[in-house]
Amino acid sequence: MKYQVTIAGRTVEVEVRGGEVLVDGERHEAHASGVPGTPLHHLLLDGGSWTVAAQRLDGPSRWVVGLAGERWEVEVVDERTLAIRAQVGAGAGRPAGGVVKAPMPGLVVRVEVAVGQLVGQGAGLVVVEAMKMENELKAPGPGRVVAIHVAAGAKVEQGAPLVTLEPSG
Repeated sequence: MKYQVTIAGRTVEVEVRGGEVLVDGERHEAHASGVPGTPLHHLLLDGGSWTVAAQRLDGPSRWVVGLAGERWEVEVVDERTLAIRAQVGAGAGRPAGGVVKAPMPGLVVRVEVAVGQLVGQGAGLVVVEAMKMENELKAPGPGRVVAIHVAAGAKVEQGAPLVTLEPSG
């Protein structure tokens, strides 16, 4: 699995392959195990042993990590989430005009908006379940819902239109 990791303003690509990781293409031997009931993890990295504290912050991809007396806020985004963000334009900060489409095949779990509703950037629009995970598709920017193309329980294919937005403000 590949991840995009941002720490201290620097972003690297990390690929986990069993007992090794590639950091921007550079191979490292790595093994980690959590300490039950604590935020601690034992990490063996290239023969060195470390105890790392890691706690989730306000979202699924944001963490605070402590190591050797240092503390960092880290964002870890998997390749699947990056693909979803690219499909829906998450974080782009642009007007929300256009059609939000399904980034993958799945089942519509719920529709979180109604026609005519004003939404802000990042507002939840539709939740699609794919591969036993729920993915909340969000508004790429402020807008008004002008059409809803699906209902809860509908099966959708990748690229299927879900919600149409027009820019607001």
